[in-house]
Amino acid sequence: MHLIHFSVSGFRSLTAVQDIPVSTPTIIAGHNDGGKTALLDSLAFLLGEGTVEDQDRSYLPEDRSTRCQETIIEGTFSLDEWEQETLHLPAEARIRRVANSEGSRLECLLPLPADERLRDLDSVRATDLQALVKELGLKATSTRKADSLAVLREHALRNTVGEDWLPASKQLAGRLPRLVLFDGNVDSPNETVKSVLNARFQTHSEDPGLRGKLTEVVDEISDRLRTDAKTLCDHIAQRCPDLTDIKVEPEIQLHHGLRRTELRFSRGSGGQVDLNRSGLGSGRRVSLAVWEWTTLQLEEQNATEALPEEHGESAPSPVQTIIVYDEPDTHLDYANQRRVMDLIRDQCAIDNVHVIVATHSMNLIDGVDIADVVHLKLVDDATVVERLGADTHAEVDRFLGKISASVGLRNSVLLHERCFVAVEGDTEMAAFPLLFKLSEGITLQAAGIALWGCGSHIGALRLAEYLVRHDRQVRLVIDADSQRLSIFKESNLQQFFGPVVTDYVSYLGEHEGVNEFEELFSDDQWAKTANRKWYREGSPWTAAEFETHRGTKFSEGVKEMVKAGSFTGPAGKADMMVDLALSLETPDDVPIRLRELFGELRGAASR
Repeated sequence: MHLIHFSVSGFRSLTAVQDIPVSTPTIIAGHNDGGKTALLDSLAFLLGEGTVEDQDRSYLPEDRSTRCQETIIEGTFSLDEWEQETLHLPAEARIRRVANSEGSRLECLLPLPADERLRDLDSVRATDLQALVKELGLKATSTRKADSLAVLREHALRNTVGEDWLPASKQLAGRLPRLVLFDGNVDSPNETVKSVLNARFQTHSEDPGLRGKLTEVVDEISDRLRTDAKTLCDHIAQRCPDLTDIKVEPEIQLHHGLRRTELRFSRGSGGQVDLNRSGLGSGRRVSLAVWEWTTLQLEEQNATEALPEEHGESAPSPVQTIIVYDEPDTHLDYANQRRVMDLIRDQCAIDNVHVIVATHSMNLIDGVDIADVVHLKLVDDATVVERLGADTHAEVDRFLGKISASVGLRNSVLLHERCFVAVEGDTEMAAFPLLFKLSEGITLQAAGIALWGCGSHIGALRLAEYLVRHDRQVRLVIDADSQRLSIFKESNLQQFFGPVVTDYVSYLGEHEGVNEFEELFSDDQWAKTANRKWYREGSPWTAAEFETHRGTKFSEGVKEMVKAGSFTGPAGKADMMVDLALSLETPDDVPIRLRELFGELRGAASR
């Protein structure tokens, strides 16, 4: 049973968070107090590894002094053929855990048995199950509780009335994914040791070869306890004659895991030291080593875990393991951060293993498919989820992710920046950062502006369209004469930006009556740059020489002229514009149209 995605409602700041993917890996990003740890805790609760207290329930949006009545964490799970047959469930099942003031319960969306007595069979005593089998005219293979349950469930499935949330069976609960947590804060490194060894304990206890022996022990102890329970009931009946039909059905479990683990070590000839008292440096290094060892164990487990072809058709399939990292690179130096990233990649490559990472690390965020990045932010005390393409099909997610990579936008930029500027080509990409810094006194990055080259790439326009639809500030900056290109014709741009194209597109040179970005600069500025950067023997460059190229393809004419006239001429138009931008000295040297544009972009980025 593999968890595909999960949703949370009514848990701390997660008032209503939908469809968090479980991938290889999923990256949970966002500011502090944005809900990252709450999201991981909610996943632990769903999988039976955590609890929900009354104070964990969210406050109602309309009344911040009153908490909601229930916390619900729901997951969508995929089941293989063995699980579908054994658990009588479809290939994709919805399972949820609900917590309220009365406690918690695990439920599954199931066909609703017409007979109400068949809706929560796990809570029925063995003797009552046998009586129900007899009353319904059914036949079980034995009087054991498991056999009675099997025949009653088959009967229930044949007689249903719609669907409803019903208590999940213990067998279903036993197939939920294992959760293994790594806390990057490493406040207690022994907890890391306990976490990984407890996961191994569960694996060993589920081994078919050991399970039979454990079952024999449990059955033997259960028989003895039933005898004890019978004498207890007789004694109660003797002391309380007004009570009748006194019964106790003892049930035991031997799968509670490890109570305690302590790792001790010594240095040189010194005595042994408890890991928790060895200092943070040792604790972090040991914790990393423990998790590297876990990777090896997961690989071994994946290769040897019970498979149907090895142990017969009745053997269970491998159980999913979900590894959760809560800020794993906290307090680690760069070399160990790299080790963590490599470790996560290795674990993701193992079958039946999925990884969720809550992090601030841009390296981790930029190292995965953008579709697998979940960005959390707090809005009015409630966590809001941002995902690129979260409202579209997964293939569209991946398509948009490839587009963003092709135009040079990193995942971290897509998540954090608020103003995106698409320029036409390499020339603007090279010169805009320099001109913006001179004009505004800060860099594009510091202003919160992401710049990418558009060219004639249809993918860049699709990305711009997507960002506009998701309330990001977007501006397409192109030369005035580029409107003649089919891709930049207004009718085409309207397909991406809507009828009012000028809200999103700026045409450089349009108001000045020139064709190109390069023509915004005066002839004197060009001549000054040429004399500084592109020395010509015989006579200096003059403004009149640059003026002669206006009215034609200015940038191309200037480039060819200075290349032919100087041994140090620019290699291309991008280099030419960089030289020009670097020759400017004051903000007033930047053409007024560009200064106005840069001011507009800063304003958009601050909204």
